[in-house]
Amino acid sequence: MIKRTLSELKPYDAPGHYNMVAMRVHGKEETGAEKFWIGKSVFLPGGGAVWAYEDNPLEKVYYVLKGEMTVTDKDGNEYVIHANESISFPPNEGRGLENKSNEVAEMLVIINYPDAK
Repeated sequence: MIKRTLSELKPYDAPGHYNMVAMRVHGKEETGAEKFWIGKSVFLPGGGAVWAYEDNPLEKVYYVLKGEMTVTDKDGNEYVIHANESISFPPNEGRGLENKSNEVAEMLVIINYPDAK
């Protein structure tokens, strides 16, 4: 059993993301988790991620802790995810992501590792 606290988390560079801070909570390096990792992302107003991952073979779940995030699919449909709501993505499904509000948004990101079975 491994307990992690906010004070232990270290920011990392999330490629394609802007006006935000990403921190890994659990993963191979942090806690030895082998099948998935969990991160906490904090997005300033206007922060987000450019359209990405349409060829990414990983499953993803976003769970909003605070504020709201707008997710855009490949057809341009927008889904606003509020606090205590989530959205999931099967492998190879692209998405855009943006905090279109004037409030800071916080989100948990759960992603499987490529070799997880």
